[in-house]
Amino acid sequence: MISLQGKRVLLTGALGTLGQAQTEQLTKLGAHILALDLPDLVDAHSTTNPNVTLVPCDLSQMKESQQIVSDCIAKQGGVDILINNAALIINRPFEEFSLEEYENQIRVNSSAAFALLSSVTPHMKANRWGRIINFTSITLNGHVEGYVPYVASKGALLGLTKSLARELGEFGITVNAVAPGAIVSDAEKRVFGHKAQEYSDWVLDRQCLKVRIQPESVAHLVAFLCSDCASMITGQNIGIDGGWS
Repeated sequence: MISLQGKRVLLTGALGTLGQAQTEQLTKLGAHILALDLPDLVDAHSTTNPNVTLVPCDLSQMKESQQIVSDCIAKQGGVDILINNAALIINRPFEEFSLEEYENQIRVNSSAAFALLSSVTPHMKANRWGRIINFTSITLNGHVEGYVPYVASKGALLGLTKSLARELGEFGITVNAVAPGAIVSDAEKRVFGHKAQEYSDWVLDRQCLKVRIQPESVAHLVAFLCSDCASMITGQNIGIDGGWS
């Protein structure tokens, strides 16, 4: 039985479909979540879960984000687990992206993860225990069009994962990446609307498993990687895509 009793988790992108699934699963296992998301989303959200603290934070503003996170961590005495789940994703041909739009996706999807490390790793090193989980993507396989800045940002995050695993391993800190495929989500419904079924069929044609992936499945994988059961797994990019890749 996996237990995360008393573990303190910093989770970015906490109010999206995947973030909420992770919050539910990890708190069930005893963790306390610092749940970061954009200020307007946090303002519109409420929670009755005593193990969840909502934190308004715009990761595109990195210096401000670092200060917010440092203040939160100081109040609770440290963080044991960092989950870089937040992502900015836009679909269009690469010629239509401005340099500013490209750099903004790099900033939110990769640079912000690096920026948060300075706040969380001192406590992990002192305790000689820690978990860092970065969300990459199936799009790294190069088989999906229209996501050039997003894929580039996730490639950078994968490199960060591999390098951090090497540097932090001696302190008992594992660093892994989770690469989701096409997960059933609210965003999918918004984007595809009346074509949602057509999109779902397209996804299933590409998966080995002919069942759509639910966010809870991703949350279970994350919970495992956070636990002592995964103490010898580090530096990995673990796909959860129904066999697509």
